[in-house]
Amino acid sequence: MTTALTSAESEVYTMKIHFVVHESFEAPGAFEDWVKARDYQASYSRVYQQDALPTQVHAFDLLVVLGGPQSPSTTQQQCPHFNALAECELINQAIAARRAVVGVCLGAQLIAEALGATCSRSPEKEIGKFPIRLTEEGLANPKFSHFGRGLDVGHWHGDMPGLPEDARILAYSEGCPRQIIEYSPLVYGFQCHMELTKEVVELLIQASEAELATLTDRRFVQQPEALRANDYDEMNQTLFAFLDKLVADYQAG
Repeated sequence: MTTALTSAESEVYTMKIHFVVHESFEAPGAFEDWVKARDYQASYSRVYQQDALPTQVHAFDLLVVLGGPQSPSTTQQQCPHFNALAECELINQAIAARRAVVGVCLGAQLIAEALGATCSRSPEKEIGKFPIRLTEEGLANPKFSHFGRGLDVGHWHGDMPGLPEDARILAYSEGCPRQIIEYSPLVYGFQCHMELTKEVVELLIQASEAELATLTDRRFVQQPEALRANDYDEMNQTLFAFLDKLVADYQAG
């Protein structure tokens, strides 16, 4: 169990952030910018390089599980470097130890899977920058008060997280009804990609050019020229403010 920090201790305590990175082109992006700007410590399990997952959840304060082309049902026969069961176990251990957990895209689906809910196909494939809207529960949640009623954010997905009992949908889009989910006050899933930067988008384009060429008729899929032209700064700053609020709640114990 986490121990509440005094205000003086909170000012000097260095948060430890651990990233689970599934592919080189699904990079931490703005999450990493936030870590550097706050002078926090980052560690990584780059599973595509055969890095091990943490064995001690007490070694980090915040676990960030990033996206990837896999799904929670992908087996190790299909993708030898991806062990969904091990990642779900890590997520459950982190939640039990009252660590903060944020999942993005595949990461959000893995959180739901760890909590007993199976992911499903999104009504629409979304690739690009499109608006999300907050639900009434999202509007009432202090961690999202700076979102307004909604904003334009990044997307790159075809699936969406499952919905365990007691989970709350905080945001949706026209193409996907589950964009941001609160699993508990310290555990959140983002189907959307608020961490995208121009550099990460370029990596994704290079990895997905053939697929993008087959999706020219999809209403929520932008092509490379439009993807490169998007401004991602505002959504990155909005993500930073959410993370700051999450850290404050975590440190309060």
